[in-house]
Amino acid sequence: MKIVHLVASELKRLTASSMARLALVALMLVPVLYAGLYLWGHNDPYGNLKDVPVALVVEDTGATLDGQAVNYGDEVRDHLLKDASVGWHVTSAAEADQGVRDGEFDFILTLGPDFSSALTSASGDAPEQAVVKLTTNDTNSFLATTIAGQVAEKVRASITERVGKQAALTLLNGFATVRTNLGQAVDGATQLADGSGTAAAGALALAQGSGSANIGALQLSSGLNELQSRTADLPAQAAALNDGAQQVAAGNAELAGKSSEVASAVQDAVNQVPAARADIVALLDQTDLTPEQKAAILAQLDQVGTAINDGNAQVQDANTKINALAAGSAELAAGTQQLADNTPALAGGIADAAAGASTLSSGITQLAQGSLDLSSGLNALDSGASTLRDGLESGLADVPNQTPEQRETAAQTIADPVALDTSAVTKASNYGAGMAPFFISLAAWIGIYALFLIVKPLSRRAVTALKKPFTVATAGWLTPAILGALQMTAVFGIITLALGYQVEHGWGMFGFMVLTSATFATIILALNILLGSVGQFLGLVLMVLQLVTAGGTFPWQTLPGPLQVLHNILPMSHAVDGIRQLMYGGNLTLAAGDAGALLCWLLGALLVSFLGARRMTRHRTLRDLRPSLIG
Repeated sequence: MKIVHLVASELKRLTASSMARLALVALMLVPVLYAGLYLWGHNDPYGNLKDVPVALVVEDTGATLDGQAVNYGDEVRDHLLKDASVGWHVTSAAEADQGVRDGEFDFILTLGPDFSSALTSASGDAPEQAVVKLTTNDTNSFLATTIAGQVAEKVRASITERVGKQAALTLLNGFATVRTNLGQAVDGATQLADGSGTAAAGALALAQGSGSANIGALQLSSGLNELQSRTADLPAQAAALNDGAQQVAAGNAELAGKSSEVASAVQDAVNQVPAARADIVALLDQTDLTPEQKAAILAQLDQVGTAINDGNAQVQDANTKINALAAGSAELAAGTQQLADNTPALAGGIADAAAGASTLSSGITQLAQGSLDLSSGLNALDSGASTLRDGLESGLADVPNQTPEQRETAAQTIADPVALDTSAVTKASNYGAGMAPFFISLAAWIGIYALFLIVKPLSRRAVTALKKPFTVATAGWLTPAILGALQMTAVFGIITLALGYQVEHGWGMFGFMVLTSATFATIILALNILLGSVGQFLGLVLMVLQLVTAGGTFPWQTLPGPLQVLHNILPMSHAVDGIRQLMYGGNLTLAAGDAGALLCWLLGALLVSFLGARRMTRHRTLRDLRPSLIG
């Protein structure tokens, strides 16, 4: 009951006058103003980047790609203006430079005259990187420089993706052409393999035929050589034959002349027979011969006439044959003359034919050998053509057969091969919610620190009168702990109602905030009891130290080694982590561990406060009676 009485007495003192009440309210509002105003002011800075003025300078003169004019600078400008991630202002280089110096623009993004030509240079012999020039001025804002780097990287990545897609599409279209040509090459290689196989078989057959032809050529050469040897005397023999034929022709001509004379004479005699008979008949008529005698004489005469006629017929027939013989002899003589004239040429031709047959035999032998070589070469060609065909077919199978739509998709994938699939175990709703645990913890410390400007750590009257250090120390702690709980209630209301931040474990977070404030109250109480005003000052130093080591802004792992050790020890680090776990719906086991760490600090500080109060109940120093300015 004495603890409650002491707490009530202290609260009554704090509200004894209007100025006291005003001072108490003002100090109670310190954490609310600190946390509320800061988090309100920085609730969603990234969502308001569209209001950050940025100069965009586009000097790109364009380039030619595949026979078409392109200007990537204008495309980037139009995309950025449409995206409106920051407050873009398209301006000249001179105006942008002056504006970033005067603070009109936070930074400048410049696309130079050769921007497009550099982007398209990869298709030529002298590729070069395109440059996105970023100009910053830290006097405008250091964080603006950081934002500028992020914006420039985003622009660079967007350009890289677009140009990379175009390059990849060109490459894939080239692959499509290569695949078509490979298909034609496979067909050609197949025809070559088939043709080379047929040619190899034909070459072998040619070699075999050449062997047979060579045998025939050898036989022909042998026969012609024998014919040449046997016809060597043919011109002389033909000449002798011609001489004989000429003599026979001349004799036959002479015989034909004599025969014609005899035939003519015999014919004349035959022609005279009728007249001679008529004369004989007339003579007989002059005689006294009887008709029978006359008839007998005429019968004998007619037999002679008939014999003469028969003889004439034989003579005429013989004459005709002799004339024919003479004519044939003449023709034979003419023929033998031609034979005699042409026989030397015939003999020469036979000699030439014999020589040619020998050359032919040699040539056919070479042809046979060449055909064998050709067959061997064609077999190798057939094997190579088959290997070529198989290799081309394998290569054709390795080249993707894509439609234009598939190539478009593949080009997009090549240009932007990795998609970021973001999943969050827990997630703060915005920047302000992300910073809230740190500033709630800091506000709790500042609120308690401010309260100890008017709250007495210990009642000196109670220390002197009661001589109960536990009661006095507990009462000295409960007063700022109760006021700190009220502060945390107000801060919790600002966080959840005014700013509308989502809290996954509301009651748990509120209780943890009260525990945090109570722990901080115990620590500052212990410092004040032990060291007086010096302890109060050390509370400020400890706040600054925890502000650095709590890991509220950057990950604590980025701290130097000694500060990392302090991070794991000091209470505000556990306060920040516990509020994060409860606010974002994290690991409740970790939150319980953080609460345990705060309880250890709270109990440890209470123990120190108890020992300090105990010392004061037993020993009073001059400082206790008349405290100096610094305690």
